Amino acid sequence: MSTAVPAGPDERALRADLARPAFRLAQSEGRFRLISITWPIVLLGVSAIDGQEYVLKFDCSGYPSLAPTACPWDAESNVPLPFGRWPRSKGGRVAAVFRPDWKGGSALYLPCDRVSREGHDNWRTETPTMIWRPERGITQYLEIVHELLNCGDYQPAACSAA
Repeated sequence: MSTAVPAGPDERALRADLARPAFRLAQSEGRFRLISITWPIVLLGVSAIDGQEYVLKFDCSGYPSLAPTACPWDAESNVPLPFGRWPRSKGGRVAAVFRPDWKGGSALYLPCDRVSREGHDNWRTETPTMIWRPERGITQYLEIVHELLNCGDYQPAACSAA
């Protein structure tokens, strides 16, 4: 007899999105990958242009009707990624998203992030393509982060892992 707890509808929805062609293609191309699921926490890695992988810790409770929220994560130590190891910016949009000063670094400053979009109704008209779309799922969030980590504004972290 199995002792596994059956997945709830939010976990089933996420797992279905991870099986969709858009996610599977990006994973096969090395843009992002699933690391682990310990529901509702999901660890996903996103590749930067320099080959560095940044791990994001997602809280996917209520998925997909509720947008996930994510923060940079040190998967080896199972703690938030120290700010000195966050992606840096040359003065543009990477710094606008990877903000240690925003919510103490507990969420990326993105319109598709559940925590960050609170109180930002203006984002619906200013950045409509970045607003959470349940039908696009987790891939939408990952594509936005991947694009940032592969744009001309990206710089590697100030310090690297020991």
